[in-house]
Amino acid sequence: MITAFRAFSRSKWAAALLVLIAISFVIVGARMDVFSNLGPKHVIDAGSRSMNEAEFRAAFDRVRANIQEQAGRPVTNEDLVAENIPGRFLESQTQQLGFLNWAWEAGIRPGKELIVKQIRQIPAFFNQVTGQFDQQAYESALAQQNLTPAMLEQDLRDQYATEHFGAALQAGVRAPRIYGAVLAGQAFETRDGRWFQVTDSMIERPAAPTDAQLNAFIQENAARLRSPEFRMVSVVLFSPDAATRTAAISEDRIRERFEFKKDSLGRPETRTFVTLTAPNRETAQRIAAALRAGQSPADAGRANNVRPAEFAGSPRTAVGDPAVAAAVFGLQKDQVSDPIQAGVGFAVAKVTDIQAPQPATLDSAREQIVQELREEDAKGATYESVQKFEKARQDGKTLADAAREAGARIVDLPPVTQDGRLPNGQPLNAPEQVFSTAWGLTKGGESDVIDAGQGQYFAVRVNDIRPAALPKLDEVRAPLTQEWTRREVLRRVSAKAEELAGQVRGGQDIAAVARSAGAALVSRQRVGRDRATQEAVGQGALQGLFGQAKGQVFAQPSDTGYVVGRVDQVHAAEPSVAGPAAEAARSRIAQDLAQGLTESAFTAGAARSKAKNDPVLARQALGLPDQPATPAPAQ
Repeated sequence: MITAFRAFSRSKWAAALLVLIAISFVIVGARMDVFSNLGPKHVIDAGSRSMNEAEFRAAFDRVRANIQEQAGRPVTNEDLVAENIPGRFLESQTQQLGFLNWAWEAGIRPGKELIVKQIRQIPAFFNQVTGQFDQQAYESALAQQNLTPAMLEQDLRDQYATEHFGAALQAGVRAPRIYGAVLAGQAFETRDGRWFQVTDSMIERPAAPTDAQLNAFIQENAARLRSPEFRMVSVVLFSPDAATRTAAISEDRIRERFEFKKDSLGRPETRTFVTLTAPNRETAQRIAAALRAGQSPADAGRANNVRPAEFAGSPRTAVGDPAVAAAVFGLQKDQVSDPIQAGVGFAVAKVTDIQAPQPATLDSAREQIVQELREEDAKGATYESVQKFEKARQDGKTLADAAREAGARIVDLPPVTQDGRLPNGQPLNAPEQVFSTAWGLTKGGESDVIDAGQGQYFAVRVNDIRPAALPKLDEVRAPLTQEWTRREVLRRVSAKAEELAGQVRGGQDIAAVARSAGAALVSRQRVGRDRATQEAVGQGALQGLFGQAKGQVFAQPSDTGYVVGRVDQVHAAEPSVAGPAAEAARSRIAQDLAQGLTESAFTAGAARSKAKNDPVLARQALGLPDQPATPAPAQ
């Protein structure tokens, strides 16, 4: 047997078999390692749903914009990372896509008619004059939000699926009656009690603090008292010269530019036409037949519950839907189109006038060309100034000398924080790029020239750095003494209150303890939680009464110091009053339960879809480092 096997291993058949085995490993075994790397990478994968880097970045930019609007200032990547907003957003998007994938596979699929109906309810998508749906307005409004019609329709499908699923959960949730009963019982429970106020008149006033005590107080409140880091910055500004914007332009240059651009400067062919957008092909066919039979667009639209949209002298580029544009500019005057499959519904168009294109003339385009050439000259002169500055710096000249030689301006900014605030807390009116550049340099450091857009450039030099520091004692002695004294008085009042409460807990009568402290005893029965009682009794006494059991003693902070009291009796809620409140509370509890169930459903749906994400790719998409920065160890 061994001899026969050795003979076979040397034959050509053995070699062929080994080749087949190797190929099988490549196709079957190696596919897990090699083929899995082919195709696009996604930040999030959830079954048939995914999100690439561009989509993730666009979605996060909308989140960033909302945060900045609420904060009233620019928000840096460092701010977002400090709150782990990118990580939380990534997880929420992963769960959402996972749930939506599961919902689609489970059969929760909104019909196309619902989506079209929802789109047609958005006022921004309608012509302000005719009141009809305007495809161009539709696409323009979406483009301003970095969206496409397909993205909006997908978002609406997702919104419908989520809302319908949530509504189904809400309709089926019933909170147990005992839940509402417990809440109502607590809300309408009343208590009897006695209490008295402990004020600073009952303690020995503290002496003036020593320097050692004040310095210790500064250290205890270092986070609140430490001033931020300030930087003193010089900015070299390169901007277009006003004289360049009014300089004379030679006739040769004007004519040369006109010859180069005359095709785009002329007036294109325009058409006057009317469109009627129907919800389905059958309606569109009836409208087309009516128009061809001589009915006016208004009558044809009225008969089919559609309002016509009129376009007067519109070029092809002004028609937002490519299919409609192609049809309109393929018709003859007074010709009616067949039904056109538009982005939303079916459109029928009728052309009533055609204006032939008009070529541009030098006289008609002169002002535009002159302005364009002046802008180019201004930007060119500015860039020349930048080049002179950079050459002078390479030759060893100082920043001031190089700026003077290049004709640039130097502006010395007042001390400013990293988020662009002055020492008085007011924001400095300067581009955020200036601050981010300055905080990337050390003292004496100078940046490269940075393009600020609109033909403007700047460079930054950090002249000095005032590090974050605690104030010196002499600078804050008066307010610090006042704050230290206030805290010490409060500490002594608290200690006095605990001492008096201890006497009551030890068995002394609360009335006798109040008399010994010179305080007036308050006695109240049937104290409730309503607003009027809160104002009459005080928040401190109320919290003490409802925070302890019958017979227990409390010492609670109040507006005037501390309140010491005793709970004498607890009265259960009256059923006739608590019953209706329990039912009302039960419905609110059901809403909270439905919300919790919805969140659990999202988690379960994402798990069923095997939703996953790539944190490294997500951070790359947002321009963040691969790994979050590790905080420096405490000194």
